[in-house]
Amino acid sequence: MTLRLAHISDVHLGPLPKVTRRELFSKRITGYINFRRNRMNADQPEITARLISFLKQLAPDHTAITGDLINLGLDLEIANATNWLVGLGDPADNTVVLGNHDAYVRGARDKAMAAWQPWICGDDGKAVASDKDYPVVRRRGMVSLVGCNSARASAPFLATGYFHKDQAKRLGDILREEHAAGQTTVILIHHPPFPRATARHKRLIGLSNFTRVIAEHGAGLVLHGHTHLATEAWLYGPERNIPVICVPAAYQWPGYRKPPAGINLFTIDGSHGSARIALQRYAYTGSPGKEIILTEEKVLAG
Repeated sequence: MTLRLAHISDVHLGPLPKVTRRELFSKRITGYINFRRNRMNADQPEITARLISFLKQLAPDHTAITGDLINLGLDLEIANATNWLVGLGDPADNTVVLGNHDAYVRGARDKAMAAWQPWICGDDGKAVASDKDYPVVRRRGMVSLVGCNSARASAPFLATGYFHKDQAKRLGDILREEHAAGQTTVILIHHPPFPRATARHKRLIGLSNFTRVIAEHGAGLVLHGHTHLATEAWLYGPERNIPVICVPAAYQWPGYRKPPAGINLFTIDGSHGSARIALQRYAYTGSPGKEIILTEEKVLAG
């Protein structure tokens, strides 16, 4: 059975709701200044809307969203993102993992987890309320989507993620079980899980916990966000190297200092160890008639 899996990330839904002085009396003040300086663009909501319209035309079997749906962890942002997810489609067809902006200040992550439960929980329906509930697993045909969590509140001027050894142990157990069942595994995580992927203040703490699990158990594919870039990296696995793929942020406009908004579409066919995985990258151009174009097509495995 073939699965067509779309990947988007770092939606940073706008426009930003009105922020009270009380809400800004925290790390949010630095984020608010950063948003107004670097992300405030009148076209941002329209770009995201057009990207999602094109995504629906592609009609993937499933869509993975690797975090940062919001900006400052505001209650109204979480509510707006919930409505946006409802418009995206059936939660069974859309999987979300959280990013650092979804956990921007203490308490925001818990609220986001509660509101987005239908999109973040596994097939077992068990409530996801803390790190100990990760990873989660969603089986779609011969593909198992494995959602990991790297999001947690951090100090001002930091955007670090964290991958604890306990979550690594559970990830190893899940990969062993899914691979034994012949499932091709796709791991979802917000922060890039490979060395020198980003600046130190934005890195994944506990990176070695993740890479050791992959080196021992392997995976079909790893998808992440956070950097807002169209990158391809590789991690050592037990039998072959594992592709690690990122997609540009879903709001970025052409001419911005990072690549414009994009969608990655993967076609995954086959069981663990022999699956063929193909990638198509689509990018927003803003040009009439060719608003979103195919920019890359390649086979990653098989």
